[in-house]
Amino acid sequence: MPLNRRKFLKKSAVTGAGVAIAGAVGAPAAQAATGKPARPVKRYALTVLGTTDLHGHVFNWDYFKDAEYSDAKGNAQGLARISTLVNAIREERGRENTLLLDAGDTIQGTPLTYYYAKVDPITAEGGPVHPMAQAMNAIGYDAVALGNHEFNYGIETLRKFEEQCDFPLLGANALDAKTLKPAFPPYFMKTFRVKGAPPVKVAVLGLTNPGIAIWDKAYVQGKLTFPGLEEQAAKWVPKLRSMGADVVVVSAHSGSSGTSSYGDQLPYVENSAALVAQRVPGIDAILVGHAHVEIPELKVVNEKTGRTVVLSEPLAYAERLSLFDVELVFARGRWSVESVAASVLNSNTVADDPRITRLLSDEHAKVVEYVNQVVGTATDTLTTVEARYKDAPIIDLITKVQEDVVKAALAGTSYASLPVIAQASPFSRTSEIPAGEVTIRDLSSLYVYDNTLVAKLMTGAQVRAYLEYSAEYFVQTAADAAVDVAKLTNAGGRPDYNYDYVSGLSYDIDVAQPAGSRIRNLTYGGAALEDDRQFVLAVNNYRANGGGAFPHVASARELWAESTEIRTRIAEWVTAKGVLDPKDFASVDWKLTRDGTPVF
Repeated sequence: MPLNRRKFLKKSAVTGAGVAIAGAVGAPAAQAATGKPARPVKRYALTVLGTTDLHGHVFNWDYFKDAEYSDAKGNAQGLARISTLVNAIREERGRENTLLLDAGDTIQGTPLTYYYAKVDPITAEGGPVHPMAQAMNAIGYDAVALGNHEFNYGIETLRKFEEQCDFPLLGANALDAKTLKPAFPPYFMKTFRVKGAPPVKVAVLGLTNPGIAIWDKAYVQGKLTFPGLEEQAAKWVPKLRSMGADVVVVSAHSGSSGTSSYGDQLPYVENSAALVAQRVPGIDAILVGHAHVEIPELKVVNEKTGRTVVLSEPLAYAERLSLFDVELVFARGRWSVESVAASVLNSNTVADDPRITRLLSDEHAKVVEYVNQVVGTATDTLTTVEARYKDAPIIDLITKVQEDVVKAALAGTSYASLPVIAQASPFSRTSEIPAGEVTIRDLSSLYVYDNTLVAKLMTGAQVRAYLEYSAEYFVQTAADAAVDVAKLTNAGGRPDYNYDYVSGLSYDIDVAQPAGSRIRNLTYGGAALEDDRQFVLAVNNYRANGGGAFPHVASARELWAESTEIRTRIAEWVTAKGVLDPKDFASVDWKLTRDGTPVF
């Protein structure tokens, strides 16, 4: 039976059987002094395993390329691989001495998860069981923290997924907006039996990301609120210790860098896992998520106790498995953690677990068939290879679709006469729509996120500031310096998805100039852009809600929004046209220059 949220909140502890891992540690001096053999010291070894940011990856398969996943580093993906690694560790150390956790972002990220949220939704009456629930139940996860992407399909889909899971979805800082009480289980406790000694109680505190309030505002506003991780950890960790927890592990959907992508829009840090370790006493280990980086082991000293807290982040997409070795010793009537060591295991070292392959082969086949549906024909090959630094027609396709959808939505309203401009980002460096037949997977690879469309009211002055901020993406490059496209972008570590094109305008980006002074020759309709001119900006919900901390857009008046994915709108547009011809959408709106001379 799935672990129901209400039942879980009533029953806070789950007891598991265990076996002893006890060893005798001699004390010759004590034995000589008393003439009696020293009592053996009781010890227990616990293994905590962790994944994060699975994003719907069950198999080592790239649905966008219709082929086995591969990359230059030789990584492999998928829960089927993780299952093999977990089975081996459990066999070696005893399943009864292991705990398996995840740090969130589970039900969004691949066509597989999209299919079971939108095409054959789990929320339909008599609908399917989510493939991620099936896989994680079969592998035997103990607890999973909520990620921000859990909310992308709305609360109804999340609650249905929760109902289908045999493990709790934890979120100590996901609170009911009205009562300010936890809307999900804050923690999970498990008891491990030790022969000849009291049991070891392990508590897992789940923390999610405060950015949900921005990124999925349309779904959560007025319903849920997300205070900071530090604040809630400081509240819950002492409670867990008072309930008898010998070990406290935090599963946090929050990176370790101490930075936030949303600027000062929220008073809470986005990537605060290391700050939690540093400032909240009583934590032994933290499974880190959200940032999609590989951290085998990070040691942080708690400023109040001086004790070391061990953090580990297992990359993403089931490419790694974190392994925490927790050694406990029983002394003076209680268990205490003697040491924690962390490492990561690589999924590319093992094969898929055939049990998971058998379990989900039908679901996988359905999604492969779905994404290979032909929806149109392209006259030219379109690619994102140069889209970071040249105005590429393939990105113009996105902005054209967004413009058309917003214009149709505002028809007949008082805003219908305003010009519509649109933003889009070069999400992928490898997307290609080939000449000839165009499939859903071709279009999906262009827009890899499940973003939806919003219409915002902006002025010319605000649009200029928006473009200046976007242009900070480029590395300042002197007019006489050699141009290396590999080093031209991502200034300050800014990711590609936080660089925006804006259609309907014409402008130059002078990369020889310092950030903040790069937008030149900004015109609309052939004339210099007027500061007070009003525009409707067609923008994705991530950006509209403050993602990337672009100026003005989050606070701008919202004129319209919808829940249909932009990816779906692109497929609908191409299907209706039948033929994908650049003359119907491509335009050169911007170019890179240095002191007025084009870079390319």
